[in-house]
Amino acid sequence: MLELIRILLQVLASGSFSKAGIVLHMAPSSVARSIDNLEHQLGVTLLHRSTRQLRLTEEGEHFVEQASLLLEDADNLVAALRQNSREISGTLRISVFESFGSQIISPMLAPFLQRYPNANIEINLDNRMVDLTREKIDLAIRIGRPADSGLRARHLMPNRTQLYAAPDYLTHYGMPQTPEEVSQHNCLLLSQDRQRNYWHFSRGRTHHRIPVQGNLSSKGGTPLLRAAEHGAGLLLLSSWMTQDLVKAGKLVICLPEWQVSQYEDGSGEIYAVYPGGKYPKPLLRAFIDFMVEQLKAAH
Repeated sequence: MLELIRILLQVLASGSFSKAGIVLHMAPSSVARSIDNLEHQLGVTLLHRSTRQLRLTEEGEHFVEQASLLLEDADNLVAALRQNSREISGTLRISVFESFGSQIISPMLAPFLQRYPNANIEINLDNRMVDLTREKIDLAIRIGRPADSGLRARHLMPNRTQLYAAPDYLTHYGMPQTPEEVSQHNCLLLSQDRQRNYWHFSRGRTHHRIPVQGNLSSKGGTPLLRAAEHGAGLLLLSSWMTQDLVKAGKLVICLPEWQVSQYEDGSGEIYAVYPGGKYPKPLLRAFIDFMVEQLKAAH
């Protein structure tokens, strides 16, 4: 049936049996018989045929939409079974938020391209939420599972956030002893386009929603991290961004006994998100597998 589906899709792309036959190297009558055979197997009429045009029936429209995904899955599955590092090729377009892209993904790119020399990568570091289908993005890295049911997701790593400050800042302004004291400090803020910003503290069944304010905000974490390192204020950020500075003594964890988050329901998890069917194309699958491999090795 898959070959009959291919013929149907070519007929629709070409606009006639005769033009499809040229592409498929088949006689127009053979193309027509193939469509008849497919309709017979399905028990429905897929095409309204006239001397001037071919038009999908309502059942045909639904079938083509789903069958195209089925065919893509089948092709990707076969390609994945046959793949090796030399055969994986093509261009992979990636969108990832700036801080994670700079610190985590960028160092992976050269080793990946060395492993798969026929691959090409286009990467965009952008804190904007992109529309993968409209902007033709193959893969996005996001915090939280996608709400769009048309997207698939693979878990990469947790996104635990903690409260930090530089030793110099704490020397001048003191270490906050309670969540309530945090509101008295200069807080470096991830911009959320809100009039008021809150940080959420939880410990067991105790929860606090603390209003915070400060003189620096950014849509990305890197400017805030650099500012905190130089003593500009308290910072709420993901541990994967700060762990090296904490080890070096340039940042100190504040209120370590509390779970702290930008959001009431926690910090979320980081996912690789991609459109398409159950079996992603080999290059996409290879890159996701490579990310998971590298992240496990690093953590």
